[in-house]
Amino acid sequence: MGSKHSHFKKRTMSTLAVLTAFLYAVFSTPSASAFSSRNLSYGCVGYSVYELEDRLKFLGYYHGPINGIFTWTVYWAVRDFQYAFGMTPTGYVNLPTKQQLVNATQAWHYVGPLPNGLEETANGQFVPDSTTGTTMNASADTGASSSPGVIPSAPVNGISPADIDLLAHVVYAEARGEPLSGQVGVADVILNRLKEPSKFPNSIPGIIYQPGAFQSVSNGTINEQPNSEALEAVLDAIHGWDPVGSALYYFNPATSTSSWIWSKPEITQIGNQIFSQ
Repeated sequence: MGSKHSHFKKRTMSTLAVLTAFLYAVFSTPSASAFSSRNLSYGCVGYSVYELEDRLKFLGYYHGPINGIFTWTVYWAVRDFQYAFGMTPTGYVNLPTKQQLVNATQAWHYVGPLPNGLEETANGQFVPDSTTGTTMNASADTGASSSPGVIPSAPVNGISPADIDLLAHVVYAEARGEPLSGQVGVADVILNRLKEPSKFPNSIPGIIYQPGAFQSVSNGTINEQPNSEALEAVLDAIHGWDPVGSALYYFNPATSTSSWIWSKPEITQIGNQIFSQ
């Protein structure tokens, strides 16, 4: 009798140990497959966006509210994350971005409620749960991509809306058709000059309109309307994307005839442009 009781006790303890381990794995391990299969972009809503915000905040890239709405603040946080992890910064959350984000947040685990008492359906839309009756317009969850083409209404990292607009005009006139990183590089050159008041004027308009500084000012192409990619490049530069380091100059080696510019130490070449110091 004692032997049977001992055997039963051991089996019970073994079963409890297995169950405990299973429950610990379920509730304590970060979910690498928690994201839904859909890609995420500006305008999306849903729990996947809620999780995206929370993971980005965990890493320190996102500082806005956790509300399940893919705003421009989320967009720029995604771009910052992508750039920091060696990915092309697009602001678009596809499978590689999700995988990189999950790998970078192994210690993250969200255990709170869904935002506003809403549940997410298989296609990522919100519906009322059984307790709140709250609703949200899910028609915005189209997954459609949208590029930032509107000048911000407030300063960004100390750069005024007027200066952002002026930078976009220069980038478009000087670097249209170049890779995005090359366009960012042109904006970075101007921002780098702003840090060198002993060599250059101490304002963005002063730098841009300094006599002979930019060909687009001399030939008038600076007045052409920039596209959204030029503005995107400017905002990327302002947010810290710096593909050209401390470059203060750039030129096209196929068209430049200045021996002076060739004497400057080369930092990198992007597309058709050489960036130098």
